[in-house]
Amino acid sequence: MNFKRLQELKQKLTNEGDLSNIWSFYMDHFADHPEFTELGKPAKNEYLDAIVRKTCQQIFGSKKKVTNFFLIYIPKFQLFHGPFQVEGRIGGVIYFENIKIGLLAVSADFPPTDAVKYSRFTEIMQLSSPDGNELN
Repeated sequence: MNFKRLQELKQKLTNEGDLSNIWSFYMDHFADHPEFTELGKPAKNEYLDAIVRKTCQQIFGSKKKVTNFFLIYIPKFQLFHGPFQVEGRIGGVIYFENIKIGLLAVSADFPPTDAVKYSRFTEIMQLSSPDGNELN
């Protein structure tokens, strides 16, 4: 397994306009490769949990139940990845913690077809007000 391709995945995640190319690259080079999947451990991440739920709500136009979210974290690469389901639709997410950019992919239809909806997301950090005073 060529882990240098993770750097290429990061670049694609940051610069690629066609989100399906990013997801295909991830699936082709990492998703089902035991050398990759065995590096991580199950994890919880409230931010990603909220992103998956909110993004699926935006994609499908109403609140949808997200189940079977199995998030894995690989500390060496600061990468979260994992599958989930949205009312029978299959989905997945990748997120690089160090660059704070991720991608969500979910089947557009149920039962699943080849149609996929994608959403790239970036974590926005809250900064202090310009006068330097904290609001908390």
